[in-house]
Amino acid sequence: MSLRATRILMRAPRHEGNDGHHGIDLAPMLDFVLNLLIFFIIITSFVKQAGVKVIEPDALTSEHRDNGNILIAIRPNGDIWMDRKKVTLPEVRANVERMHAERPEDTVVLLADKDSETGVMTKVMDQVRAGGILTVSVATKGQGGD
Repeated sequence: MSLRATRILMRAPRHEGNDGHHGIDLAPMLDFVLNLLIFFIIITSFVKQAGVKVIEPDALTSEHRDNGNILIAIRPNGDIWMDRKKVTLPEVRANVERMHAERPEDTVVLLADKDSETGVMTKVMDQVRAGGILTVSVATKGQGGD
């Protein structure tokens, strides 16, 4: 090998070829973010929120239950809220029938404000049972106002 050939080899780049490994690989992070997105989409479909805040009455004999996927709120003025929308009494039955058809294992929790009328709550319970769900719970504050 001549002196000239040695100088040419020394000037040659030490990293030959383009192997495509420049910067940070974002594929694992994107997989993680997409999995989180799918997880939250699935979880939010399990609980149907009532859409309004009510003040539950106190009850010394209340029991804690972890089930109850369909929440129906009754405001002090008699407004009924279901799935974040204000509904009329006949619409309660139609919505319960639709939700019960989608997921037959669901139960209903009534969130009746402590100043709401008992008659409205009774009518809502009748509509829920007519819609096919026989298990209806009434949300209350437990002992000590929990």
